[in-house]
Amino acid sequence: MNLQKMFEMQKVLDDRIIKEKGLEGQDLLPNLILALQVELAECANEWRGFKHWSNNREPRTKIEHFCSTCDGTGDENHDINLQYLEEGHATEPYSECQDCNGSGKLGETNPLLEEYVDCLHFILSIGNRIGFNNDATIQQIMRRAEERELETNIVIVKAFSRLMSLVFGFYFWIENAGTYVRFFERFLNLGEMLGFTPEQIEAAYMDKNAVNHQRQQEGY
Repeated sequence: MNLQKMFEMQKVLDDRIIKEKGLEGQDLLPNLILALQVELAECANEWRGFKHWSNNREPRTKIEHFCSTCDGTGDENHDINLQYLEEGHATEPYSECQDCNGSGKLGETNPLLEEYVDCLHFILSIGNRIGFNNDATIQQIMRRAEERELETNIVIVKAFSRLMSLVFGFYFWIENAGTYVRFFERFLNLGEMLGFTPEQIEAAYMDKNAVNHQRQQEGY
C-alpha cells in the first residue's frame, strides 16, 4: 500500500476544497476529528456484527445496482409498455437498454469497504493537517503492525471502540506522532480483520478520491 501517494492525493483534494469553499486560515481539525468518528460509526453500522438484537448481522459487502432506465429488466421499452398495458394498447417489442447493455444491472458496490475508505480519507486529512505525513511516520505505520488476534465479533467490536477513543485523543495529544501512528496501525489492522487486502483498500481509495473530485466539480 502506497501511503505516501495517498497522503499526496488527499492533500490535493483537501487543498481544492479549502480554496473552492473559501476556508483558508480556518481551524478545520475539529471538523475532521468529528467526521472521522462519524465515518467509523457508519463503517461499524455496515459491518453489523455488534447488533446482537438483530437476525441480520452479516457484513454488507455486496449490493447490486439495477438500471433505473429499464427498471432492471434490460428492456428500454419497459416503462412505456407498462403504460400501454394499463391503457389496453399493444406493447412495443423488446429493445435492449443502452444504459446497461440489456443486463438490467449497473454493477456492484461494497458498502463496508466504501465506509472504511471514507474513514481513510479523513485519517489522511488529519495527518496532512498536523504534519504527520512524512516518511518517518509512514515507515512507523507500516512497520509496527499489531499481532493478529482471533477474529471474533467481540474483538472487532473492541477494535472499533478503541479507534473512536483514540480519535478523541487527537485533541489532547496533537503534537504526539505516536498517537497518530498507533491509531493508523490499528485502523489498518481493523481492515485486515474485516477481510480487506492492502490492494483492495488502495484501489477503493483511488476510486473514492476520484468521486470526491467529481463531486466538487458538480458543486457538492
